[in-house]
Amino acid sequence: METKLNINQWAEEDRPREKLRDSGAEILSNAELLAILIGSGSTKESAVELMKRVLNDCNNNLNTLGKKSIRELCMYNGIGEAKAISILAACELGKRRQKEVAEQRKDLGSATAIYEYVHPMMKDLDVEEAWIILMNQNYKLIRAQRISHGGITETAVDVRIIIKEAILSNATILALCHNHPSNNPTPSSDDDRLTQRVKKACETMRIYFLDHLIICDGQYYSYHERGRL
Repeated sequence: METKLNINQWAEEDRPREKLRDSGAEILSNAELLAILIGSGSTKESAVELMKRVLNDCNNNLNTLGKKSIRELCMYNGIGEAKAISILAACELGKRRQKEVAEQRKDLGSATAIYEYVHPMMKDLDVEEAWIILMNQNYKLIRAQRISHGGITETAVDVRIIIKEAILSNATILALCHNHPSNNPTPSSDDDRLTQRVKKACETMRIYFLDHLIICDGQYYSYHERGRL
């Protein structure tokens, strides 16, 4: 008699959670995605096999699945009320997502736009912080990341972290920002050295280093605008 393997006995690359983690959600089948939600199946079948069976009864249509009641889902061996609620909640989220307008990413292609974006985060700080602004090739914001707090020098800011965060975010354009609590935007020699180190690292990794901004209240210094990049 053939022994049935449960999901945690599968090869790691075949497990739904691990597949999503390593390769992205888009490669998973609907049954695998739903299996992640319910976590486990029954003694007779894995979570994936159970959800394949449920979907088959819905003609493999997620809209049909979303119309099922909790009671109907609980008729399947391995699905209790909690799992049924999770399935219907996921279907409802999918329906609501279709109605949402995609969020517009900020365009940060100029020093002024970057300043207006980061100034609210930095205007009341009494210590120096450094942030990186990560963008796609169209100068649209991917995310901002604080990389240093309490002092900005060429040694305090780890350029390796800057490059690592850019690569992990698939950023092709990067800007560096830090504040001067003194409200004097004039760059220091440490600021100059840090700028050059980041520029060289970005050139090596083929990332466009757009700017280094020194942020003050009501004014800024842009290495790019001053022709120093």
